[in-house]
Amino acid sequence: MSETAPSPVPTATARNANRRHDGRANDQLRPIQFELGIAPHATGSVLVSFGQTRVICAAMIEPKVPAWMRQQGIKGGWLTAEYSMLPYSTLDRKSRDSSRGKQDGRSVEIQRLIGRSLRASIDLDKLGENTLWIDCDVLQADGGTRTASITGAYVAARLAVQKLIDAKRIAENPFRDSVAAVSVGIVKGVPVLDLDYIEDRDAEVDANVVMTGSGQFVEVQGAGEEATFSHEQLQQLLALATGGLKTLAAQQQTQIARALLTTR
Repeated sequence: MSETAPSPVPTATARNANRRHDGRANDQLRPIQFELGIAPHATGSVLVSFGQTRVICAAMIEPKVPAWMRQQGIKGGWLTAEYSMLPYSTLDRKSRDSSRGKQDGRSVEIQRLIGRSLRASIDLDKLGENTLWIDCDVLQADGGTRTASITGAYVAARLAVQKLIDAKRIAENPFRDSVAAVSVGIVKGVPVLDLDYIEDRDAEVDANVVMTGSGQFVEVQGAGEEATFSHEQLQQLLALATGGLKTLAAQQQTQIARALLTTR
């Protein structure tokens, strides 16, 4: 009677064959960290790190709404965001927008994305006649600054509205759900999660996915870089993003719960 030979034990070389340049598996996030209260004068703040990408996200409450809302008789509150990369956030100094006289198109695009993403998860009627300002300032850029900004912005905003609730300025939490974002891409033909700068630079396809904590898509931005991608590859990228975003949502909730526990 013949026997089936046992499968060989994978060598270290074989085990690492599918590892990325930084040693991560294809479906692995970079190390994620949240440092709460980084800006003491903000109503809520966090320094969020996706690997070497580090962004300060601060939320402040202004007890009024924009003039256009008053003129149109729109009730409720408003949420808006601003985004900037500090001059020393990249290897080569980045000029401040003030020195150019206007914001560059990329910064405008990203801050609009941050605003849209958080407005998708909040009931502005429950915010009252308040404006929730979100400021995201990139301290260090190594890919994924917009996704880190959205993920950190929700934490800062949630902590800020809790202070409104505690001060009885609003009756209940206006956030219907959490929101986070992550990048995915195809690098050397392989779908990967949470691209750093080197991977983003070399990717044939890259995308940013924004999702609520309950698994609803808010926005999907994706494009081929002088390349195309198939329906199957798109599904692979969305599956990678969904897995990563579940992890990020859990980490957000853990940080918020700890912060609220220490203030009670």
